[in-house]
Amino acid sequence: MPAISVIIPIYNVEKYLRRCLDSVLNQTFTDWQAICVNDGSPDNSAAILSEYAARDSRFKIVNKKNGGLSDARNAGMPHATGDYVLYLDSDDFIHPQTMEIAYYLATRDNSDIVSFTYDRIYRPQLMVRHILKMDTDNVVPMRMHKKYDPAQVKTLLTNDIYAYATERAHNMFNPRRRWLVKHCQVWKNLYRRDLISDTSFIKGILFEDFPWWSAIMLKNPRVTIAPLPLYFYVPNFGGIVLSAKQLRILHSLCDGITDAYTRYKKNANEYQMRKWNKNFKWYFIKWAFRKIKYMDNRADMDAARARFVELEKIGALDNPPTCWARRLRCKICKFIKVCDK
Repeated sequence: MPAISVIIPIYNVEKYLRRCLDSVLNQTFTDWQAICVNDGSPDNSAAILSEYAARDSRFKIVNKKNGGLSDARNAGMPHATGDYVLYLDSDDFIHPQTMEIAYYLATRDNSDIVSFTYDRIYRPQLMVRHILKMDTDNVVPMRMHKKYDPAQVKTLLTNDIYAYATERAHNMFNPRRRWLVKHCQVWKNLYRRDLISDTSFIKGILFEDFPWWSAIMLKNPRVTIAPLPLYFYVPNFGGIVLSAKQLRILHSLCDGITDAYTRYKKNANEYQMRKWNKNFKWYFIKWAFRKIKYMDNRADMDAARARFVELEKIGALDNPPTCWARRLRCKICKFIKVCDK
């Protein structure tokens, strides 16, 4: 049994796939298995996967019909036998010491999650190059070659993830900022497999990370926070998030809010509900409501209004925790034509 199982969902990424798989193959930590889920990819990805599996038996291929990112991650999980799980998107890649550092910290601290971060220089660099019509495919991050001593990495260990996890923006000069687990991306954490094995991603939605991460937080994991840029996130300039219709984004966000709110209403204690409500829920409500201004036809507006009516009925729009959230609730109530409570 390997120490770490890496789950890699794959669809139409032949352009980036070798770089992703090479970043796994070149890890300084060797006790891993890579579960490559071919999500019915119509390009040359399957041939590339076969090539790597032939070279190294640690690469395991799972073939399935196309079902989307959530479905691919779910399909990979039953094949994971490692003590820990790492999610890696197939158009991204990781630092050579990612597994070494994360596993060292997980076993040292007996953590359920080790949280690192992504390189915040590399992504803007690619965005600028894209705007200037320069090459973005062969840019090697400077930090890719940086060497770390795992024993010297500064970390924070907590049994209260709600004190540090957030969607809120924080002043860059706030000394506590570096210890915050910002946003819900599942790929910037190493997870104990037993912690996540019974929690599936919602199939067919965008931004599936939010309801999944909300569910994982409810389990009160022991977390080591290591603010190292070990993940290299590559913007997919023509990808689904950038080109999807605004209504589909709104539907996905509302699905995530509904799922997470229902779960918290049933299972969360007062502290968990209050922190999640303030640091997560209302930011996603705001994001969903912003999509309305991009809609240019009556049918889409009616569909959007129906989704906010649903949120109001289940109580997801109750208890706005801040002035901006209260103002937002008033705007939503005006939009759906209901009386404020």
